Amino acid sequence: MVKRRGLLEVARERMRTRHLAYRTEQAYLQWIRRYIVFHQRRHPRELGAAEVERFLTHLAVDRKVSASTQSQALQAVLFLYREVLAVNLPWLENVTRAARPQRLPVVLSHAEVRSLLAALEGTPWLVANLLYGSGLRLMEALRLRVKDLALDRGELVIREAKGGKDRVTMLPATLITPIRGHLVRLRAWFEEQRKRSMPGVSLPQALSRKYPAASTQWSWQYLFPSNGLCRDPYTGRPTRQHLHEKTVQRAMQLAVRKAGLSQPASCHTLRHCFATHLLQAGYDIRTVQELLGHADVKTTMIYTHVMGRGAKGVRSPLDREGGSLTG
Repeated sequence: MVKRRGLLEVARERMRTRHLAYRTEQAYLQWIRRYIVFHQRRHPRELGAAEVERFLTHLAVDRKVSASTQSQALQAVLFLYREVLAVNLPWLENVTRAARPQRLPVVLSHAEVRSLLAALEGTPWLVANLLYGSGLRLMEALRLRVKDLALDRGELVIREAKGGKDRVTMLPATLITPIRGHLVRLRAWFEEQRKRSMPGVSLPQALSRKYPAASTQWSWQYLFPSNGLCRDPYTGRPTRQHLHEKTVQRAMQLAVRKAGLSQPASCHTLRHCFATHLLQAGYDIRTVQELLGHADVKTTMIYTHVMGRGAKGVRSPLDREGGSLTG
C-alpha cells in the first residue's frame, strides 16, 4: 500500500506536470489531506463514490462551507482519483450541495470611489487606481511585469488571468505620469539590486528552464515587487515575488474607514465599480465583458442590476405623483 506521504508527492508531481497554478496545487493538496483524514486515514483506493459523497455532504452540512469551497474540494478529490489513481468515479448523485447565495456586488458611487482613492497613498494608491481604472482583479495587478505595460498605446496586457487566458485592457491616461514616475524609481532600485548580485524575480517554470537569465532582466521585473526574498516552491532557490496581496488589502480597509464609507468595500469592489460605471456611461456590455475577461456575458450582466436608479431602475409611483406625504 502506498503511504499517504508518497501519495501526496505523486499528486504534487501530477499537478506540476499539468501546469496547475501554485495556489491551486496548495489548495488541492490541502483538500486531499482533509479527505484522507476524514476517513480515518484510509487509502483512497479503499474508498469510492459513497465516501466522496459523505465527505462533500459533511462540508456543506456540518462545516457550512460555501458552494465555491465545496466545488473546489470536489475538483481536488476528482483530480486525485482521475489523475493520480487512474480511477473513474461514477456520477455523484447523493451529495448535499452547499447553497449558492445570489448576492449583488457592492458598487460605490463616483464620489465614494474618489474619496476612497484619496485616502490611499504610495504603492497601494497606484494599485487601487489600476483596479478601478483598468478593471483588474487584485492578483492581476500585483502580477504585472514591466513588459506588460504599453504606455504609448494606453494598454495593459494581463497574462494568464482567470481561466489561463491573456487579455488586453485599458490603461487610464491619468495614470501614465504616475506610472512613469514609479518606473523611474523601480529602475533605480533594480540597478542597485543588480550591483549587489541579488536574486531575480520568480518566473513561469517553463520559461525559467529555457531562459534562466530572464529573472534578472528589466522587462521581466514585477511592477510591484516585494521588499524581501522568499524560497521558490519549485526550485528551492531564493527569489523575489510580487507584493503580497494582504499589504494592499489592509491599506484598503484602512482607507474605507478613513473615507467614512458605510458599505463593506474591498479591493474587488473597485473592479465592480469599473464595470458598472462603464455601463452607466453607455458602453456596450460586450466591450465591458472583454475588458473584464469574462468567458460568458451572463457574468457581466450582473452589473446591469445595480446600475439603475433604485431597484431595477424603476421610478416609484410616489415620485411620479410629485406630491409629498404628511404624517
